[in-house]
Amino acid sequence: MVRLQVRDLSFSYRDRQVLSGVTFAAEGPAVLGLVGPNGSGKTTLIKCIDGILRTRGSVDLDGEEVAALPRSEVARRIAYVPQGVANNSRATVYETVLMGRRPHISWRIREEDEEEVIRALELLGIEDFAFREVGTLSGGERQRVMIARALAQGSPLLLLDEPTSALDLRNGMEVLEVVRHLAREKGRLVVMAIHDLSLAARFCTDLIVLKRGEVHARGSPAGVLTPEVIADVYGVEVTVEERDGVPYIFPIRPLREE
Repeated sequence: MVRLQVRDLSFSYRDRQVLSGVTFAAEGPAVLGLVGPNGSGKTTLIKCIDGILRTRGSVDLDGEEVAALPRSEVARRIAYVPQGVANNSRATVYETVLMGRRPHISWRIREEDEEEVIRALELLGIEDFAFREVGTLSGGERQRVMIARALAQGSPLLLLDEPTSALDLRNGMEVLEVVRHLAREKGRLVVMAIHDLSLAARFCTDLIVLKRGEVHARGSPAGVLTPEVIADVYGVEVTVEERDGVPYIFPIRPLREE
């Protein structure tokens, strides 16, 4: 079981404080959603967890500090899909997804690696164009390819930054179904930045609400996605209706700033 521990994490871009004192723990199997308005620090937090950005504070994975690990070892433990990947490569979809196996490949590709690639292609529903060049695909199709590459990596911690941003409603829901399946059936921990609060409520087991780089609320979707929290964080009046235990958010109007 993978365990992530973030302690007193802070980060600044020059003189602009983006994250301040972020502390939380999470362990798989789970889908932890990061929600909050633009500029609240969701993408920065994901990059800090992956060790892309150097921070104050610490990020530990299974008791080891990520910043102290070789990047090759980080790649075995953490798979990261950034937002809006612009991949115009002439490599095929199959070759691109196979790159996710690089942390596990020595001097030759094993049958196990090929099986993982095929499984990822099938999970994302892109096996039919496995041998098309990535650069010929639509933005949504390329996004599915990059997620498949991360799944093929087989890392216990999966970081997703707005994974449905380039997808239509159906494809977005199918991708989130796959993500939830991986967490439940494979015991993985998924940390995912997501804008759509109703989708976050439906597919995440737990949520962190960020406001101006700080943790404003943490808990189950039903516990934190209340009209009061949303008004405070987003400045929007909403109604929240529950169906089958899942809260759905309906915006009414923006609130005036006082």
